[in-house]
Amino acid sequence: MKCPGQDSRYWDGEAVFDAPCPYCGVEIEFFKDDATRKCPGCGKKVLNPRTDFGCASYCPYAEQCLGELPPGLIAGRQELLVDRVAVEMKKYFGDDFRRIGHATKVARYVGDIGRLLAETGEDEGYNPAVASICGYLHDIGIREAERKFDSSAPKYQHQEGPPVAREILERLGANPGLVNEVCEIISHHHTPKGDDSINFRVLYDADLIVNVDEERGDGRFPPEKLASMLEKSFLTKAGPRVAEKVWRLTGD
Repeated sequence: MKCPGQDSRYWDGEAVFDAPCPYCGVEIEFFKDDATRKCPGCGKKVLNPRTDFGCASYCPYAEQCLGELPPGLIAGRQELLVDRVAVEMKKYFGDDFRRIGHATKVARYVGDIGRLLAETGEDEGYNPAVASICGYLHDIGIREAERKFDSSAPKYQHQEGPPVAREILERLGANPGLVNEVCEIISHHHTPKGDDSINFRVLYDADLIVNVDEERGDGRFPPEKLASMLEKSFLTKAGPRVAEKVWRLTGD
C-alpha cells in the first residue's frame, strides 16, 4: 500500500511549489513526494523543505522510500530507537522494578561516559545508540536464565540475552549491523576479551559503576577498595571520572 501522504490522488494545489536553493538562491521546483531535488543553479542536492520526515524516524523502509537520508534524520532515528528500546525493556521486565531501575541507571551512565570520550581521546568508533541500547538490554537474558537454569550466572545471561535482544530490535526495525553489534556485546558483557570495542568498554564501565553503587550499602566497598577500583577496574579513562561522582568520592 502506498503511503497516503505520498499518493498523488490525495494531492491539492500545494502539491507542486517553488523554493529557493539554500546554497545559491535559485528557485527549485518541488513535487510534494520529492525527498530531494538537484538545484539547476549550483547542482547541489537540496532537501524538500516541506517534507515531513516524522515517519522516517521509525520506519524500517525509510531509506528505500526517501533515498539517502540526511545525517540529522539518521541521528534522530537512532535516538528514537533508543527511546523505544527503553520502553520495550520496561514492558519485558514488567513489575520487576529492581531490574528496570538497574538497566535505566546503566543506560544513564553510558550517556555520561560517552559525553566525556572526546575529552579523553577515546571517541573513535563510538556509537552512542549502540552503547545506550546495550545499557538498556545488557541484562535482558536474566529472566530466561532463571527460568531455564534457575540461575542468573553471567554465563547463562550471556547465552540467553542475545536472542531476546535480537527479537526486540528486529521487531523495532533496527539496522542489522546495529542488531548484530548489540547482541555480540550482550553475549559477553561481563567478560572483556581484551580487544573490545569502545561501545563494549563504555557499557562495561557503566555497569560496573551501577553494580558497585548498588552494593555499597552492605559495607563491602570501603573507601580504599573504591580507590583501587578507580585505578585498575575500568576499561575507559572516562569511566572513573563518572564513578567518582556517582560514588560520591569528589565534591564536584
